[in-house]
Amino acid sequence: MLGNEIATLVNEEKPAGVYEVEFNASNLPSGVYIYKLQAGSFADVKKMILSK
Repeated sequence: MLGNEIATLVNEEKPAGVYEVEFNASNLPSGVYIYKLQAGSFADVKKMILSK
């Protein structure tokens, strides 16, 4: 785990609702990636396995 930031998908305030963001990982190698979801005071960190 190197701890490098790969991408920031959304970094803006949005009104309450349902949103969808597409992430193109075609230029990333296979592996385990850590991602963080943050909204207001809520924050969650999860693992994502990318396999090609």
